[in-house]
Amino acid sequence: MHKNIFKEIEKTLIDLGYLITAKDIVIQTTRKEFDGDFSLVCFGLTRFSGKNPEQTAQLIGEKLLENKTYFNRFNIVKGFLNISLTLDMWLTYFHEFNAQVEASHVDKKKVMIEYSSPNTNKPLHLGHVRNNLLGFSLGNILKAVGHQVNLVNLINDRGIHICKSMLAWQKLGNGETPESSGLKGDHLAGKYYVLFDKQYKTQIAELIEKGYSKEEAEKKAPWIIEAQEMLLKWEAGDKEIIELWKTMNDWVYDGFHKTYETMGVKFDKFYYESQTYLLGKDLIEEGLKKDVFFKKADGSVWIDLSSDGLDEKLVLRADGTSVYISQDIGTAVQRHHELQCDDYIYVVGNEQEYHFKVLKLILQKLGYAWSNGIFHLSYGMVDLPSGKMKSREGTVVDADDLMQVVVDEAKAKAEEIGKTDDTDDERLYQKIGMAALKYFILKVDPKKKMLFNPAESIDINGHTGPFIQYSYARICSMRRKLKTEPIELSVLKSEHLSEKKHLEMVKKILEYPNTLMVAAQNYSPSILANYLYELAKEFNQFYHDFPIIKEKDSSLAALRLSITEKTGEVILKGMNLLGIEMPEKM
Repeated sequence: MHKNIFKEIEKTLIDLGYLITAKDIVIQTTRKEFDGDFSLVCFGLTRFSGKNPEQTAQLIGEKLLENKTYFNRFNIVKGFLNISLTLDMWLTYFHEFNAQVEASHVDKKKVMIEYSSPNTNKPLHLGHVRNNLLGFSLGNILKAVGHQVNLVNLINDRGIHICKSMLAWQKLGNGETPESSGLKGDHLAGKYYVLFDKQYKTQIAELIEKGYSKEEAEKKAPWIIEAQEMLLKWEAGDKEIIELWKTMNDWVYDGFHKTYETMGVKFDKFYYESQTYLLGKDLIEEGLKKDVFFKKADGSVWIDLSSDGLDEKLVLRADGTSVYISQDIGTAVQRHHELQCDDYIYVVGNEQEYHFKVLKLILQKLGYAWSNGIFHLSYGMVDLPSGKMKSREGTVVDADDLMQVVVDEAKAKAEEIGKTDDTDDERLYQKIGMAALKYFILKVDPKKKMLFNPAESIDINGHTGPFIQYSYARICSMRRKLKTEPIELSVLKSEHLSEKKHLEMVKKILEYPNTLMVAAQNYSPSILANYLYELAKEFNQFYHDFPIIKEKDSSLAALRLSITEKTGEVILKGMNLLGIEMPEKM
């Protein structure tokens, strides 16, 4: 619809003799406080008309009204031409609308989205939940508007933090396994990461009592020294250490798989830091030859980004070992060779904004033009009403526990209202609980920090996933009762759209493709999520005010039923893009 409106306005401007290009035409949805459906911004068109914005808008408005099929009135507000479509056009677009026909994208791209990126020394936590939900839903949205999407996961499976879990297990584990303990593998590894930290702190305290400074104690604590030695052995390929590393990582991968399955997220490709951490060193050597980098007296390699408003950044240690930025440089180049994407989206918390600015700048200075397509989808942290999480202290909110909490909340709410008789109840609780979690997180703009409240997320009368699910289940119930056949255009009458609420519902439904496009362009699933809530809320009021079964005018009943069915199509399709399952009964 938006594309057709654009073309009609473009044709009108050409007929007026304006030598415009597509970028000269700026069309917006008319703000609610003004009369109109679409607003043409006329300020930039004055150079074609030779008149002021209001006079330009008047000329264009009068010309548009010559097409009586499309437009029936206009008004002007400070250089904005507000145009109203005819009821016949709204009915035509409504009848042609199908939520299964996705928005078309004029510039289809190949896109990589990297998300999740967990460490193999602990289970996924609440922060990972937001990361995973953002990455997966954004991938669905970009696919829906026509992009080719690769969902990738870079697993951080090496380093000192991994060795900490391994060392603690060696010393305290007594051969414990996921099978013998009854713990998921990632939870078992996390248990020993916490035990390492407790013992490490005890050793630091003991050394401080003996007269060492805190900084000295942190370096000389026996367990940290042993962990560092273990890392060196791993890098040297020590057989015993490698076998232990593989065993514990396999435990964790199995645990991650179960968590991802419950969460409902997927990946097209996995990368492992153990296979990529050496990448980048050759690129840095090349950069030294091109004077992109410089070497200090101790042999460490740096880049000076002061001219870009940043500072000097270490890219290679004095002993020749990689740092995170050098690994990411190498990984980015390798992935571009493999995937040949136009855009590379990294879903990572906002504490890494500086890191990704540096990564993009370095790749640009190395001459990789494709690095202009790098985008850091920076998101705010998630807190619970009880406060922040601290993983090394063992107070992390595990993703598995959190998902179980929302499912339990759904069950408790159902028992409270006496709905516990269906044999599929447990599956329904799972759908409702996960919808509560996913929607509550996805409705918030990614850039904002947020507070997740499990009890609030499950409220069937609130701005929640279960509220939207209930609205959809209500539509499915009506469909089962009426058992309707597809409605033909000839049955519907545009005169019925003169009822304000009918027209508002039609307009809201028809916003779906454009909303999807805007969500894709802004890399923001929250735009789609909030639209779906508004649609469901307006439908519930519509359902309450206007009967279908008892309506005697068959044409009016058919229009209301069509509004109901198309609302259901949009809600189902949109919520599925957010990764949310929709029950047909609640």
